[in-house]
Amino acid sequence: MEKLRKMLGALIPPYGRIPLMVAVAWNMTVYFGSRVFTSGWFHHDIEGRLDRLIPFVPWTAAIYLGCYAFWIVNYILIARQEKRHVCRFFAADFLSRAVCLAFYLLYPTTNTRPAVEPEGFWNQVMIGLYATDAADNLFPSIHCLVSWFCYIGLRGKENIPKWYRGLSCLLAVLVCISTLTTKQHVVPDVLGGVLLAEICFFIGKKAGVWGTYGRILDKINGKLCLEGGNPCGQGRK
Repeated sequence: MEKLRKMLGALIPPYGRIPLMVAVAWNMTVYFGSRVFTSGWFHHDIEGRLDRLIPFVPWTAAIYLGCYAFWIVNYILIARQEKRHVCRFFAADFLSRAVCLAFYLLYPTTNTRPAVEPEGFWNQVMIGLYATDAADNLFPSIHCLVSWFCYIGLRGKENIPKWYRGLSCLLAVLVCISTLTTKQHVVPDVLGGVLLAEICFFIGKKAGVWGTYGRILDKINGKLCLEGGNPCGQGRK
């Protein structure tokens, strides 16, 4: 157990662990919890002409599903940054899911999925995906939101190789495209997810926002004896 704790400590600094856990729990609460209330409600279909022109490409499910590994790696990398950035990023991340929850409850959306022939491996993957993931909670797209956060959370961080920051941008774009070619989302969902990430990331940089998040984090860490020191790196550049 002690060895495991040391390995965890080497991977994620103490101040980054609670934000990561809260981010995962809050994301699942928003996405799955909202369905408890909206499952029987009327859902709006905001599919447009452009969406009908985008082809259905089953093999892009590999990108759509494979993005979870991308999310895990990048969120850990972000949690390893300096404490102030961690507070700013995860405050923005938390705020974005609150906005998503508001949309899922106040303006639930759906889309029309294509009929998929049973022949072929990727067709079977898509049939399985459609069977396990209902066509709801679409606007804004959390897939696109989280993927774009994975990019902007490392954007400009000189301690991350430039090639990886570029790769993160490319992967985020590919995930956004895959949400359209798998017909899991429509164009407004993608644009809404990316725009929400940028807006919340901007808001998260405000001292009153990340400072509040940081003070709450420090209290939790204090209760759990995870760390001491200055809250969110205040007083340090």
